[in-house]
Amino acid sequence: MRNVRPVKVGDCVLDGKHIYIQSMLNMRSDDIEGSVKQAVELEKAGCEIIRAAIPNMEAVKLIPAIKKAVSIPLVADIHFDYKLALESAAAGVDKIRINPGNIGGMDRVKAVVDACRSKAIPIRIGVNSGSLEKELLAKYGSPTPEALVESALNHAAMLERFDFNDIVISIKSSDVSKMIASYRLAAKKCNYPLHLGVTEAGTERMGLIKSAIGIGSLLCDGIGETIRVSLTDDPVREIYAAKDILKSIGKRGGVRLVSCPTCGRTRIDLVKAAKLVEEAVKDMDKDITVAVMGCIVNGPGEAREADIGIAGGDGCAIIFKKDGSQRKVREEDIVPELLKEIELL
Repeated sequence: MRNVRPVKVGDCVLDGKHIYIQSMLNMRSDDIEGSVKQAVELEKAGCEIIRAAIPNMEAVKLIPAIKKAVSIPLVADIHFDYKLALESAAAGVDKIRINPGNIGGMDRVKAVVDACRSKAIPIRIGVNSGSLEKELLAKYGSPTPEALVESALNHAAMLERFDFNDIVISIKSSDVSKMIASYRLAAKKCNYPLHLGVTEAGTERMGLIKSAIGIGSLLCDGIGETIRVSLTDDPVREIYAAKDILKSIGKRGGVRLVSCPTCGRTRIDLVKAAKLVEEAVKDMDKDITVAVMGCIVNGPGEAREADIGIAGGDGCAIIFKKDGSQRKVREEDIVPELLKEIELL
């Protein structure tokens, strides 16, 4: 595990002991009511840090409105205008995402640092392959992992010049291999908390695949303190995707579902049953494994590590438990009876 320099974001401590799930509002920044509603939905789904774009002074009004509605930390996403960072800090935001090199001279950097220091607000430096500095592109020829990491550390050095170290770094790319290599290099070169994500990952299907590979690989390496699964979709879906990634690698509790792909032996509608069970257990906080298997061949045998499960028969199924107990149910009763048993665990 990396020796991470702890950074506090609201009540969240980024020190590597807990992986925080983050998402970003995608309502128009001038739609305060809609943004607040979405923030509440994200918190209910399990989001632990929310980010909001602050493109102008009008958008700063989002900060107190969202802070009043949710209890999780709020990050202000700032580009270029340092005054927006100052106003966001004054409005009570919990973290500011800004690249110091993009806001003008060092006097402006110092102004942002002073404002953040006075309110214990950390700064996230966000570098991505689409906005790399011209001199680094010229030096490396393309947005290589080395170029991206050098950019991030150069930005961090601007803050360090004013003795500011409450820094979080993200180095994103839509290229999964490049994203993984960049974070691995950054993890070797600094001890700041790292926010993981594959940027512009795509719609739900490809976005989840890319994020699972990129984020999951790094988390298995012990790299990453916060994550965001970027999807061109409802951000609530990002939260469930992130939770599933964390559960699949043992970094988060909750119900883990295993199910077989079915074959010619299957005599029940297992696809339907598996989907119904998946939806029913997605918000349960029970730390258990549930198996939905098509037949007795792939039932209690292959799923012996499950706490509870079903194995299909011909128009029926058995519900089995880890203690060896079993009982038979009709096909139409499989899901409701299984859920009753899960509630008793």
